[in-house]
Amino acid sequence: MAIVGAGISGALIAESLSEAGLSVVILDRRGPLLGSTPASTAMLQYELDTPLCRMADRIGRERAERLWRRSRLAVDALRERTERLGIKADAVTRASIYLDGNVLDAAGLAEEAEARRRAGFEIELLTPATVKERYGITGRHAIIGFGNYSADPRKLAAGYLNAALARGARLYAPVDVCAIDVTEYGITLESASGATVRADHVVMASGYEMLKGIPRLGNRTISSWSIATAPQPRNIWPTAAMIWEASDPYLYIRTTPKGEVICGGEDEEIADAEERDARIADKTRTLARKLGQLLPMIDPTPAHAWAGSFGDSPVGTPTIGRIPKMPNCYAAMGYGGNGITFSMMAAQMLRGLITGAGDPDSDLVSFYRNF
Repeated sequence: MAIVGAGISGALIAESLSEAGLSVVILDRRGPLLGSTPASTAMLQYELDTPLCRMADRIGRERAERLWRRSRLAVDALRERTERLGIKADAVTRASIYLDGNVLDAAGLAEEAEARRRAGFEIELLTPATVKERYGITGRHAIIGFGNYSADPRKLAAGYLNAALARGARLYAPVDVCAIDVTEYGITLESASGATVRADHVVMASGYEMLKGIPRLGNRTISSWSIATAPQPRNIWPTAAMIWEASDPYLYIRTTPKGEVICGGEDEEIADAEERDARIADKTRTLARKLGQLLPMIDPTPAHAWAGSFGDSPVGTPTIGRIPKMPNCYAAMGYGGNGITFSMMAAQMLRGLITGAGDPDSDLVSFYRNF
């Protein structure tokens, strides 16, 4: 069993498959815990980027509700599994504050609240007065969600990689896999250096950097920018709930256990790393300004700033499953803003598909879906 990618997705998948008794080899072109993983703000929410009411209009209510419910199960499973494995990753459970914006205004937010209640989610719909009283945010309606999660993405990935390695998994890096040859006798992975690896099954968990020939299903590369302030625990808003907006582009905010404020957003469709990084200074100023306007009790001065890229899809859902015309080859791609949540979903689904147990929701994210 070969897994291409040693970031958070590869780590979660490797740990799950090694627990299932498979012999696992992990390959990465850079090294473990690099690429998009350290750039993640690690807001591990079940709420998807596409509002439930809008997703229901796009793909049907039944499928939209199943996707949202499975996302919630993935967050719960990640929290429970991380605790069971004893992984220390500065993880905390938080509520989320979803503010009205240019995607959902006050009426749209009320419609979204009803769609979530109908699907079985526990939420609150708050007026601007209550949002101001509770959180110090002025002039915004909000949906409050519960049971979300945040963690240090590098520590989380390292913990899962170490759990897989402790079961006998092997990690090789740098190994730049540039081609896959699939025959009736097995699968051969070819590296840029000329080395080869033979495997019975392969999972491509390399984020947005997929090999040519793997269907994209409308996936595109998005860049996002983030800042982190100095620790200011006395200034943090009540409950330290995660904050994000029903806007495009949207702002997303969380705290760390030390009281730092992490703020990200300003997403653009940029694939080139040099072009992305050249905008860090401008994006930093914009994020700091927006953070200060939304949360006046916070000192928005950035202590750190960075950028990262990830895959996204038209509906904001991942693609997980068997790659067409490539027997015993699987992929996990197109994660959008719910990256680590979908990484856990991929680990669960791919375990079922590869071991033969199956998965009741794999049709929602497969290469063969019709949306």
